Amino acid sequence: MALFEQPDVTELLQAWGRGDKSALNKLIPVVYAELHRLAHQYMSGEQRGHILQTTALINEVYLRLIDSDRQNWRNRAHFLAISAQLMRQILVDFARTRRSHKRGGEVRQVSLDEALIVSDEQDIDLETLHDALNALASSDKRKSQVVELRFFGGLSTEEIAEVLKVSPNTVLTDWSFAKAWLCREMQKK
Repeated sequence: MALFEQPDVTELLQAWGRGDKSALNKLIPVVYAELHRLAHQYMSGEQRGHILQTTALINEVYLRLIDSDRQNWRNRAHFLAISAQLMRQILVDFARTRRSHKRGGEVRQVSLDEALIVSDEQDIDLETLHDALNALASSDKRKSQVVELRFFGGLSTEEIAEVLKVSPNTVLTDWSFAKAWLCREMQKK
């Protein structure tokens, strides 16, 4: 499903990480389609009429990426993982701001089933999931990262294994445990 060649993206990422601003200008058109896919995946879980649209989410990620200090980009999967984290944070911040204007916004249940990764009909309370992921991260950071990369980033088991420098079997074990743990935690709320 690679929409672009990894070596070219990796070279551009590393050049950008070293401070080459022209590399960023070359990189964005190359990875835009992948960023759009990630943003669309996130936005498909939002309520209809959401003020933030897919393109606006990509723009917010772009602004945060260019404002960040130099990154030591390893490869395409690492870039997508960081982009997925930024998208998650942007949407959680947006949800918190929106809820702060309402008293006791509506609570929605989240199912962490595999189908949600590609579902167009997600019904996600991002704030509750964010809080549960933070709780999981405090006891097992890697399991939290597996959920974030798979659920939010849409990365494959092999890509997650590459980013986290573990085996694919470890990723599958972590995913299974984390999914059950998060479901239990989110049902408490």
